Amino acid sequence: MVDSARAQPAEDDTRGVAFPYVGGSRSTTETGRAVFTDAARAVDPALAGQISRERDWRNNYLGHARRLLETSLATPHTPCALAEAGLQSLHERFEFVHDGGAMPLREAIGAADAADLDAVVVQGVAQRQLPDLSVPYRGDRLQGDGLHRKLDQWLEAGVVEPSFAESIRMVMAHRDWLDLSGHSVIVLGAGAEMGPLHSLSRWGATVVPLDLQRPEIWERILRTVRQGSGKAIVPLRKTVPRDAGDDLIAAAAGVDLVTDMPAVARWLADLDGPVTVGNYVYADGSTHVRVSMAVDAVTAYLLDRRDDLSLAVLATPTDVFAVPADTVGWSRRRFGEQGITAVIKGITRSLTGNRLFAPNYADMITTPEGLQVGVADCLVKQQGPNYALAKRLQRWRARLARRDGITTSINVAPPTRTRSVLRNRALAAAYAGANRFGVEVFDPSTSNTLMAAMLVHDLRNPKSVANPETPLEHPHALFWHGANHGGLWRNPYSARSVLGLAVVLGMVPRGA
Repeated sequence: MVDSARAQPAEDDTRGVAFPYVGGSRSTTETGRAVFTDAARAVDPALAGQISRERDWRNNYLGHARRLLETSLATPHTPCALAEAGLQSLHERFEFVHDGGAMPLREAIGAADAADLDAVVVQGVAQRQLPDLSVPYRGDRLQGDGLHRKLDQWLEAGVVEPSFAESIRMVMAHRDWLDLSGHSVIVLGAGAEMGPLHSLSRWGATVVPLDLQRPEIWERILRTVRQGSGKAIVPLRKTVPRDAGDDLIAAAAGVDLVTDMPAVARWLADLDGPVTVGNYVYADGSTHVRVSMAVDAVTAYLLDRRDDLSLAVLATPTDVFAVPADTVGWSRRRFGEQGITAVIKGITRSLTGNRLFAPNYADMITTPEGLQVGVADCLVKQQGPNYALAKRLQRWRARLARRDGITTSINVAPPTRTRSVLRNRALAAAYAGANRFGVEVFDPSTSNTLMAAMLVHDLRNPKSVANPETPLEHPHALFWHGANHGGLWRNPYSARSVLGLAVVLGMVPRGA
């Protein structure tokens, strides 16, 4: 242990990346509020005071997250100042617990040994060929003219931003972009339903998949790699024979980013490059923050030691974003549409004090540069403050990496019927009823293929906003370009004002 190691209470069995002790316990609530406070203090001390005095963080974090975003629109430098303060707060607070003591995350990496991990190369067996972009969709496949028509339909319905459709069409027009034989991608959370492993393997990339030590996960990962035309460098906790079958590899493969973060960071630092670090991790509750912090610690370490990295991450549509005037105008036009339905909704809105069918954008914000933007507040209370914190730190890292000259692919992915969503009864019902309000919820295979294509676009197109040389009209434009929000941003009604109705309608069987 290093000198900074701190003894923990005997009853604490936490291991790996951990929330700090606050008042005698590892408090997720106190930590989340403190991080938001520190981020706000860098740009708006008054807001920082309001956040620090918030007594009901679990219920009221939604409003503070929105105000934090609104504050970040104050100057062109504010978003990065806020992101720096937020990440600094996280790294100063979180610690790595091992053998009864704790140390800062960076020091834990310095004390680790990359030799703790071995590796094996797994080769795909498919013949390498130049494919057309083909997207699975509701039991069919979209490609060529069919995919163009579907993009037109999504645009007409306000499901995607025009820049998303334009990016997908560019990938379709440049088939050679889908030959990824010269690209290496570290896929953190390789077994995730939203991850790009299947597409990357099919398109010939070298992938470095990382996921938990669960043979059933690795059997699926290895099967996916074998069916593709690329290869995988698989991390192992113990050495296997060079001619080992996939069953032996699956039994030895995997790491837990929360507990193995230091060794993983050292191991990845020695990989041949250039390489893209792709963050697709997810976990329930506070573990989501812990694994996201592990990823960020690994990412920060690699950025300090390598000059051949690019970054990739998916943003959630159920968050709060600044959006351009065109998106706001579309929503307002739909809100103002006349008809008996609009009249009924207007009466309902009045009777409920604007709690139902509230307009998506009540007002606009004019930035110091004279740019008009709206705030798409799609945060969902049921996902909780830990989810919001985890996704916030990913956006903070993306913003700073691009500022520092790192190619950074971050795109809003659509609402998707993943297993994690369907485990939450309220969210599952809301997704089932979302189409009644003009929101399309995607199947995982559709989402992960489209978002893998967006990654290809961002890495291949020198004019993509992922390229730090591409000028942005505003720092927040990094997140609104290429967004597939499923219709949440262009909806006439704010997400939370129709969520309850969507839950009710989603519980009613079709045709009932």
